[in-house]
Order: sequence, then structure tokens, then C-alpha cells
Amino acid sequence: MIDSVDTPIVIASGIHKTYNSGKGVVVHAIRGIDLTVERAEVVGVMGPSGCGKTTLLNCLSGLDDIDEGEIKIGGVSLRGMDDDTRTDYRAREMGFVFQLYNLLPVLSAVENVELPMLVGGVNSREARRRAMDSLEMVGLGDWAAHRPAELSGGQRQRVTIARALVNDPEIIWADEPTGDLDSETAQEIMELILDLNERNRQTFIIVTHAQEIGDQCHRIVRMRDGRIEEQ
Repeated sequence: MIDSVDTPIVIASGIHKTYNSGKGVVVHAIRGIDLTVERAEVVGVMGPSGCGKTTLLNCLSGLDDIDEGEIKIGGVSLRGMDDDTRTDYRAREMGFVFQLYNLLPVLSAVENVELPMLVGGVNSREARRRAMDSLEMVGLGDWAAHRPAELSGGQRQRVTIARALVNDPEIIWADEPTGDLDSETAQEIMELILDLNERNRQTFIIVTHAQEIGDQCHRIVRMRDGRIEEQ
């Protein structure tokens, strides 16, 4: 369970992450990063390709293990959790938005949004109610019965945001959420994120290569070669 509102939502101390490239070469993806994120911040993570942005997001959210250091989300340490406990914690306390939507084409918008809840044991009536509430929140209530192929890119991304919102998480991780969209649609998605942040006081950590998206965040964390060079 997320700790009190007085605790920063993210505290990362001295985290390191290495990969074996498969050719006997060790890649130091994250090199001794310290990062604190306050509740209800919108933080952009920027830097050149290969600098470790997505790896940092994956480590902070518990999708990847770290080699050294400590990560706490709302005062709760992720490192001591086994895989099942961490997976359950992510499902309950976090939301995720990715560039490529990850929507099942045979399901409608509302079915895509409710699916993680059904897998998690929420009864079908409650799952449908919460899924519809989330779609209404992102302005897609009238499109609930449509499948992904019948939606625009911006609408599909709104569905993924709705899916991230269904458990009312305090923190949402977004990896290039506008990267596959034209500039006008990307701005609409960013305005939605800022509106959700303002209305719900949710924290968003956004990996982006787009300066115009980063400029709208409350602050930017700039990375290079696996390190934070500015925050």
C-alpha cells in the first residue's frame, strides 16, 4: 500500500543496471542514479537514443530488476519483493501507457480497458462500470463498443490511458505516449495528461524525445550515458 501523502512518490538511491549484450560485452544502462519525484508531479525524462530513458522507467516501476541501489514507491521498497508480489503491487498501485497501445484487436475499447481487472478477479459488473468510468474520463464514452481498428491513433492512445486509470493509481508511467502520433494529436494527449494530473492529483513520469512535450511537464530529467545530467 502506498504510504502517506507526506512521502515522495518515488525515491531512487544509487541505482545501477547492467545487461549482458550476448557477445560477452556488459552494457551499463543505468549508472548510479539518484532521483526523487514528489506526488502529483508531471516529470519528463529526456535524452538521446540509447541513454537509458526506458531502462530507467522500467527499473523505477519494477518491470526490471536493478543490480544495486534502492527504489521506493510511496515509501514501499520494490527490491525486496518476489516477482508475484511485485506484479500484484504494480497492478494495484500503478498504471502504464506505452507508445504502441498494446490493445487486443478482437476486443472493443471497453473490453480492452476491463480485461486487466477481470484477470485480477474483479467481478464483471464492477469491471464494466469502472472501465466505462475511465473511458468517460478520457472522452471516449461514446466509443466504448468500437474495436481498435475503428479508432484513430489518438483515440487508441486514450483507450490505453483509460486502462491505466481503472485502478485509480497514484502514479502512471508513460513510455513515449505521443511517439506514434502527429503533432496535433500528440498535443491533445498531453493536454489530457495534464488535465488528469490536475483533476486527480496523479503523478505522471513520461519518457519522451519530443521537446514540445517535455516543455509542458513540471520539470525535465535529462539523461546521457545512463546518468542524470540535469533535473
